[in-house]
Amino acid sequence: MSYLSILQPHGPFNEELEANVHPRQWQNPTPKSRYNLVVIGAGTAGLVTAAGAAGLGAKVALVERGLMGGDCLNVGCVPSKAIIAAARAAASVRTAAEFGVQASTDAIDFTAVMERMRRLRAKISPNDSARRFQELGVDVFFGQGQFVDSKTLDVDGQKLSFKRAVIATGARAAAPPIPGLDSVDYLTNESLFSLTELPQRLGIIGAGPIGCEMAQAFARLGSQVFLVETEHGILPREDREAAEIVQRALANDSVILLCCGKQLQIKSEKGKPRLTVESHGQAYHEALDQLLVAVGREPNVEDLNLEIVGVEHDQKGVQVNDFLQTTNPRIYAAGDICSPYQFTHTADFMARIVIQNALFMGRAKQSKLTIPWCTYTSPEVAHVGMYEKDAKEKGMEVDTFVQPLQDVDRAILEGEEAGFAKVHLKRGTDQILGATIVAQHAGELISEITLAITAGVGLKKIGSTIHPYPTQAEAIRKLGDQYNKTRLTPLVKKLMEKWLTWTR
Repeated sequence: MSYLSILQPHGPFNEELEANVHPRQWQNPTPKSRYNLVVIGAGTAGLVTAAGAAGLGAKVALVERGLMGGDCLNVGCVPSKAIIAAARAAASVRTAAEFGVQASTDAIDFTAVMERMRRLRAKISPNDSARRFQELGVDVFFGQGQFVDSKTLDVDGQKLSFKRAVIATGARAAAPPIPGLDSVDYLTNESLFSLTELPQRLGIIGAGPIGCEMAQAFARLGSQVFLVETEHGILPREDREAAEIVQRALANDSVILLCCGKQLQIKSEKGKPRLTVESHGQAYHEALDQLLVAVGREPNVEDLNLEIVGVEHDQKGVQVNDFLQTTNPRIYAAGDICSPYQFTHTADFMARIVIQNALFMGRAKQSKLTIPWCTYTSPEVAHVGMYEKDAKEKGMEVDTFVQPLQDVDRAILEGEEAGFAKVHLKRGTDQILGATIVAQHAGELISEITLAITAGVGLKKIGSTIHPYPTQAEAIRKLGDQYNKTRLTPLVKKLMEKWLTWTR
């Protein structure tokens, strides 16, 4: 897909976005004689690498064939969260009567929702702009980068000589082999945010994070949503108790889940898609206004001439070692092009590893990263570290503690009792192996556990840390209380009773 299609519809906000992240009048600079680092791809991994290296005094070239900012700014985190925020506002109005407030959502203006998203995306875009990076001392080149050899990159005829290179070209949406899908025009995350009219009937294939987030958001904005998933339930990779809570929330928002989907077919009917699928023994034939495919990713490796420089890659992306070095020791990679954790924050910290290792002979390892993630439904699901099944696969026994939000005062007061905080400890210790939080702002709460794992802080210490009352973060402290109670064994309790009797 051409980057120009992302800039649809034409209007002042998309024009502002384009002026920042791919200016039409941009003139590529004259290449330096040799760069310390050439970075291919100006998504999060590429931007952080380029800015960090230039800030340390390196001569850096940054190459981008599309829009700077990558998926996150243009077709991912930023636009999706803007739409989710609007959908949450609509949901708050609908439930306002529960708080004694009378309100109505009879007039949701979808055009205004999308205009707000484009306005805010344009407002954020200067952070990723060509002008900003030029001012940071980075030579910004727009065009297709291709390796000539292990020391040279060609960008539309200009030769860039380098000591080290970084591949940060990311990944893009890929459609699964669904019968009839090629016969219709369908949406992916790369085209979804160019909509100008609310689809009255929206089909979504894939109940992973993107599918669930958009299913709930569009349902709250007024679409009838049909969410198709081949496995049972939703969020197949998540904690099952967490996924079930979100599934109930989607049902409350009138999302129709067609899980365990079999014999999925798509047909074109009067220029629009029709979805046919069998779910739990029942056949569904649904006429749609739009179809969103929210499953499948493929790496952006084409046209780079990776073979000529001996960089191995497959359908999952570029192969790297723990130091983010490719099979060519002069060339590194970071971000979605080489990581199974395709998150903006992961790309950010992978870029920091690349800077250390590529420029300063560092030995930083990606395996040392503690990576949290979050699905931004209502409630959110956030996770870090191991699931219980991961620990068992490694032969580790665990102790699991769960704190329901229905016993946390702030959650009760805000009407947000559906959720929990769950932590897995190495059996017999307070060492945190992993945690899952389900709450309206789980993504904010998970950082406390992430810090604890990173710093080697146990649950005992969290339990002895004062948290403000009332907050939903108290759920995490209460997990510490639960652990501390297990230390009061019958023997310890008996000894304490004797001491108290003796000292009375």
